[in-house]
Amino acid sequence: MTSELTYRRRHNEMEQPAAYYGKPMKLIHYMLREQRLVFVLVGIAIATVAFTLFSPSPIPIPIPIPHYSDQLSMRSESSSLAQSRRIEYLTGGMGSVGGKIPLGLKRKGLRVVVTGGAGFVGSHLVDRLMARGDKVIVVDNFFTGSKENVMHHFGNPNFELIRHDVVEPILLEVDHIYHLACPASPVHYKFNPVKTIKTNVVGTLNMLGLAKRVGARFLLTSTSEVYGDPLQHPQVETYWGNVNPIGVRSCYDEGKRTAETLAMDYHRGANVEVRIARIFNTYGPRMCIDDGRVVSNFALRKEPLTVYGDGKQTRSFQFVSDLVEGLMRLMEGEHVGPFNLGNPGEFTMLELAKVVQETIDPNAKIEFRPNTEDDPHKRKPDITKAKELLGWEPKVALRQGLPLMVQDFRQRVFGDQKQDTTTSSSTE
Repeated sequence: MTSELTYRRRHNEMEQPAAYYGKPMKLIHYMLREQRLVFVLVGIAIATVAFTLFSPSPIPIPIPIPHYSDQLSMRSESSSLAQSRRIEYLTGGMGSVGGKIPLGLKRKGLRVVVTGGAGFVGSHLVDRLMARGDKVIVVDNFFTGSKENVMHHFGNPNFELIRHDVVEPILLEVDHIYHLACPASPVHYKFNPVKTIKTNVVGTLNMLGLAKRVGARFLLTSTSEVYGDPLQHPQVETYWGNVNPIGVRSCYDEGKRTAETLAMDYHRGANVEVRIARIFNTYGPRMCIDDGRVVSNFALRKEPLTVYGDGKQTRSFQFVSDLVEGLMRLMEGEHVGPFNLGNPGEFTMLELAKVVQETIDPNAKIEFRPNTEDDPHKRKPDITKAKELLGWEPKVALRQGLPLMVQDFRQRVFGDQKQDTTTSSSTE
């Protein structure tokens, strides 16, 4: 009996593989009978065509147009030309310069840190970066910057504000670093000269170290002050300057010169991608009202316009939107620099005072005062290099930009005065 059961079990085990392997053959015969395979293929084709025809198309996302670009376009161009200028403003106007994709057409936003991003120039740069869809981190200790300059971005998931002094290290994961942190006006950088040179040297070291660790591209905003009181006019990037190393302005002048040295040493020794911009006199909305620079001194005065010395010293003035355009082109380009970014239009202080009289207050009087120590006699950039390699040059004339700045100044100052008046009346 036992042997018979064993025999039957072995017989069943031998039959199972044949039955198993017979099922696919039955399935194939089933599909081939009565043209069932043809109907399956036709059904797949119909589903594919239907999915292609009725799939939703992506909805274009409108890009906000910066406020000051609108004003300038509406003042100086017809409606059709103004629209083309807006497009150029958003895309950076780069075209195919350096083989780069135009700024406004990049789909993937970058992670960008802007040190000093709550300041005058930094806040305008942040606006442009946010408008093109980047994720922006502002690092500022608010010595000269203000939260009001960037508060319109609060609540935007692409914006982050960190109160931090770059003299202390910071760890961030970013693609680009715009290093603007440093007081730029004589009133502010002379207030604490040791702190100023620490910001220029230690702060730059910290941010270059960050760029090295995370592989970020680094842009240093240097200054025309590296030329000192120049013996060459106009100033080209190859000119080494005439700087007093022990003067009252040296904390800023020599600090920026050292920052440039550090940037190039990191570039040569650690393969950090660096960009260097030498910024000339810049003006526009959001400037500090008490910064003591010439345009802000002249912009909002009921007292006489102050001219130091004989008024024959010269300066060149660029509107802030032109500078921001240059900085972004430099960062996106392939050239290290340094590059002069300024307006080659040269004005004496007397000529500037007359422009203010003509555009703002015809009744303003001019008052002469003794000149300040180490004040450069001439300042005019040669921007040939920026024109050729970056495709950049300033667009906004002084007579166009100055009224926009004055409008901003008056709004801030008179608003504060109204608020003070309301407060004092309510406390009495």
